[in-house]
Amino acid sequence: MGILTSQSNNPLLGGRWQADVLALTDESHLVAWSPAPRRQIDFVTSFGQFLQTQRYVEVFRFNGRHIRDLDSFCEQLELGIPGPSLARRVHGPRGVVSLLRSRDPAHCGPASRYRYLLWDDAHVLLEHDRQLFSELVDAIVGVSAESEYVSDDLLLIQRALFIGNASLKTYADDPKGQFKIWLPDGFDEPFWQVVTGIEAPCFTTLSIDRLIDPAGR
Repeated sequence: MGILTSQSNNPLLGGRWQADVLALTDESHLVAWSPAPRRQIDFVTSFGQFLQTQRYVEVFRFNGRHIRDLDSFCEQLELGIPGPSLARRVHGPRGVVSLLRSRDPAHCGPASRYRYLLWDDAHVLLEHDRQLFSELVDAIVGVSAESEYVSDDLLLIQRALFIGNASLKTYADDPKGQFKIWLPDGFDEPFWQVVTGIEAPCFTTLSIDRLIDPAGR
């Protein structure tokens, strides 16, 4: 991973680390964490701006500070992805999964090839309602796998980036968390494993602080 060269007070606002992080998303989703809120903000802002400069890319950012339940998540999703109003449920008609599967019918120009979902302050919902957080992670990553490996539509690579504090790192290390496995549903194989044929989600965990100090000093 490249070493930052910026000498500013906010090193994450400079350097060439963004391309390194983008390369990590070629094959996986991303968990980026730091105990410092300012560094979390600098990371998601700078990386989001970098993504906007790429071709054939859609970027949707969710303000996780205001996501504490399904209703507030749906409000953020409705703002990010164009489509009909959502029913307040994860699966089923007009649910979260249905909108995640959709594409912008009013999109002008060449079709997007990549979609990035940037969820900052993702730890807020994790700490407030772990079960709902797990269900939403499962849905987001499941739809991403479906789009990439199963859908007959024009290929759209979707990647999710969860940005927040050390709670995300703890969750990412949990072998029962949905950064590691599909959400169990009482059947022999979880829903998304059956639908996609993928045995488990793929995530890379990144310390934002290490972008500034790769030696970990």
